Amino acid sequence: MSEWITDRPELSEEAAHSRASVLRSRAESYIALGRHDAAIADLTESIALVPENARAWRLRGESHRVTERYDAALEDFDEALKLEPDSAYALGSRGQTYAAMGRLEEAMDDFEHALTLSPDSLWILEAKADALADLDRLDEALETHTKIIALDESLAYSWVARGDLYQRMQLYPEAVDDYARALEAEPEHVRALSRRGEALRMLDRYEEALTDLNRALELDPGNDRALGSRGAVLSELGDNEAALADLDKAIELDPDYIWAYRVRGEILQELDRHEEAVSDFTRALHLQFGD
Repeated sequence: MSEWITDRPELSEEAAHSRASVLRSRAESYIALGRHDAAIADLTESIALVPENARAWRLRGESHRVTERYDAALEDFDEALKLEPDSAYALGSRGQTYAAMGRLEEAMDDFEHALTLSPDSLWILEAKADALADLDRLDEALETHTKIIALDESLAYSWVARGDLYQRMQLYPEAVDDYARALEAEPEHVRALSRRGEALRMLDRYEEALTDLNRALELDPGNDRALGSRGAVLSELGDNEAALADLDKAIELDPDYIWAYRVRGEILQELDRHEEAVSDFTRALHLQFGD
């Protein structure tokens, strides 16, 4: 006799399946709204009613993953994969969970398996590229990003992701080109503007960098990374007071912004404000190394 009869004796089997189906559907809308605790509650009841439904386990695992309940997410994805061993969705999501836990080799195993089942799945390819980068396998990550772009050149996000990798590899002209392609697709893409501004700064193209960073901050005034980068650019252009104002705001928005403390410390040092510089360098050391 099925478990649902014990759990909900008042429901017939047909009614239990019907209720579980509606609960799963409502949970999907909760997930779309970012209401993951509500989704988890619905999916938990749905699973109690019909435990053999792989989709319910997958969806609950995804809500657990998004809310950083990684152990619970793994348990749910494992159950989903017992029911549907060749689910690219469950494999990809479990891989993302492993990656978030720092279990990168296990993540790669899941991504590779998922891609044998769904070779052109962009989100799984993106997750694989991120894991490869975290493993410091940068050339392989670059190949994966290039494959993603080849599958669909219209997505601004894909150009930005490869641009970020180029920037990590200190290939700044290539990064600038990719951010430009992203901005062709989506002219007000804040991250593309902010990151291109940073890449241009690294190429000593300060006026162009300032233009991009100004625009990024017009679109998103609370973007702490853009503020930090603009502060560094303004310092290079000789406007240390404006630079300090930007860095102050960036640190106010993110008190753990290590790079901003370092840059602000260097500017304060240049201004002979050494006590304040020491304080910033000390904070940066504490945040990065626990000193």
